[in-house]
Amino acid sequence: MYKEATLSVQITSIVQETEHVKKFILAPAKGNKLPRFSGGSHISTYLETANGLVVRQYSLTSHPDETSQYEIAVRLSEDSKGGSRFWHKAMKVGDSLRISYPKNHFPLSFKARHHVFYAAGIGITPFLSMIHELMTKRFSFELHYASKSKQNCPFYEFLTKHYSGQCHFYFSEENHRMSTSSLENHPIGTHVYFCGPESFIEQFIKAARDLGYPKKSVHQERFSPPQQKHVTSFHVSLKNGKEIRVDKKQTLLDALLQHGLNVPYSCRVGRCGTCELPVAEGEINHFDFFLSEDQQNAQNCILACVSRAKSDKLVIEIE
Repeated sequence: MYKEATLSVQITSIVQETEHVKKFILAPAKGNKLPRFSGGSHISTYLETANGLVVRQYSLTSHPDETSQYEIAVRLSEDSKGGSRFWHKAMKVGDSLRISYPKNHFPLSFKARHHVFYAAGIGITPFLSMIHELMTKRFSFELHYASKSKQNCPFYEFLTKHYSGQCHFYFSEENHRMSTSSLENHPIGTHVYFCGPESFIEQFIKAARDLGYPKKSVHQERFSPPQQKHVTSFHVSLKNGKEIRVDKKQTLLDALLQHGLNVPYSCRVGRCGTCELPVAEGEINHFDFFLSEDQQNAQNCILACVSRAKSDKLVIEIE
């Protein structure tokens, strides 16, 4: 099992942001300073539950320069498999837990002349630390934020208090919906960033591409792996001759970890490249957002967290 370095923290405060979103304040357990991070960073949280260890990733919503505590926001998911439900129902002030060091797979591009953030629902979370950083460095930015209503809009009061001049809100219950047409009005040199449900991200990325935005100017953060249809099981052969079956209900990464292999990983949604593995034989169905088109066509590497075998078997060059 892959083990990464962790920090010990304690929950010092819990804030009910909306009916389904809670903000958790995490302070170092021994009173030490926490590492500084960059806007867009996230941490992995390690929860010891009755059903075993649950690992989940959450964006840091606090200021990157704040090292006395971290803040995360957790939305209670209706189909939670233990992560968000445990945070909401079991975690309380005073509880201790382990977290990873901050990692950033969704960094700001400081080549941009202007930054525009598009968020839907809990997709606001990575943008909060990015906005803090840009404000400190006096870079120009604006936020377009869609939610059902003010009452269901996490951080609405905070944003209107501190960044009202840069924020545009869209509430569907008031028949005011965000449109991709706003992408047409940004000046040359703008970088756009999208975070929210899968359908939201896909819609806005397509619109940006259709409008001619350079690929390097379009950024995305996904909280879940891509939806895959017609998933089948397959077998993996390792260099040492070991054979592993990957069930259709599990990822290649999970199957390898289950068999005790030390495979590094981080995001689990195919965006960071940490779990990239060399492939010697077999055909791959790529579902990641990390490898280039040429790399995917070469069929000689796979991101184990999301991609699968298109053939019945893959030969992976790991022991």
